[in-house]
Amino acid sequence: MKSILVTGGAGFIGSNFVPYFCAKYPDYHVFNLDKLTYAGNLDNLKECEGMPNYTFVHGDICDEELVERLFTEHDIRGVVHFAAESHVDNSIKGPRAFMETNYMGTFTLIEAARRHWMDAPGKAKPGYEDARFHHISTDEVYGTLGETGYFSETTPYAPNSPYSASKAGSDFIVRAYHHTYGMNVTTSNCSNNYGPKQHREKFIPVIISRCLAEQPIPVYGNGSNIRDWLYVLDHCKAIDLIFHKGRSGETYNVGGHNERDNLQILRTVCAILDKRRPRSGGAKYEELMTFVSDRPGHDLRYAIDPTKIMTELGWRPDENFDSGILKTVAWYLEHAAAPSKQA
Repeated sequence: MKSILVTGGAGFIGSNFVPYFCAKYPDYHVFNLDKLTYAGNLDNLKECEGMPNYTFVHGDICDEELVERLFTEHDIRGVVHFAAESHVDNSIKGPRAFMETNYMGTFTLIEAARRHWMDAPGKAKPGYEDARFHHISTDEVYGTLGETGYFSETTPYAPNSPYSASKAGSDFIVRAYHHTYGMNVTTSNCSNNYGPKQHREKFIPVIISRCLAEQPIPVYGNGSNIRDWLYVLDHCKAIDLIFHKGRSGETYNVGGHNERDNLQILRTVCAILDKRRPRSGGAKYEELMTFVSDRPGHDLRYAIDPTKIMTELGWRPDENFDSGILKTVAWYLEHAAAPSKQA
């Protein structure tokens, strides 16, 4: 059985990826390393309870001694690196944690992998030639777009927040370890994810929880900021493909071709809830919308060109936004208090 290390597997995307991956690959043993900050929740991993190929490890990716011990004791042969501080507003209020976790945490992980997998620059240890480090990043490293155009793998980096700057730095670490040491690495930059288990501070869970509580729904600025939305399980399937079939040293952009501005997102979610759980008195949930001061440095638009992963690896999203958002709202309604408790 091949041991791989997944970091941040109790967070939103990780907790969708880990059950999917463990069920699909019984010949892998997944060690899930998570610090369980506010963004991580073991309730998200109940599907893994009793799985013989799953082990949870409570710890910090910045803990060099712990990471070294995991590689040594379990002969880790692959890394799928989700763990990151990812809430932009929090990075504006307190950027230090983002620099420590996203930048130095990535360094700690990939340096441990280098020591265990490589004999010398360009020379893998016998039996470790296929050991791979996959790094999950974000489209925010590219900065912002105007009304037209898309981010590609060759778009210059132009991060505009402490969060995106810390992720850009981590991307460059991974790139440097490939070019300097010849390590087998891949990176993926994804668009906005949505779906089950997302943290309550993110936009779609905020809309749902505020609607159910009949409280004002905050919308930054005039609601015109545009994002390319990707259903989380489609992202997990893309990561699986890149980890197994992607070319070493390459970056793959993963997007859903589902551009929506914030007002469209809010109105779509409110309309679904109007049908599935109507307000008392017949009022519309959209009436709860409240505009608030815009976020400092708020990027106008993100949109990804996923041509490379589609043509090279054959990836296609199974969900469009209309189908994915129905599944998402249904999940939160089934987990009645989920937006306030889930990560």
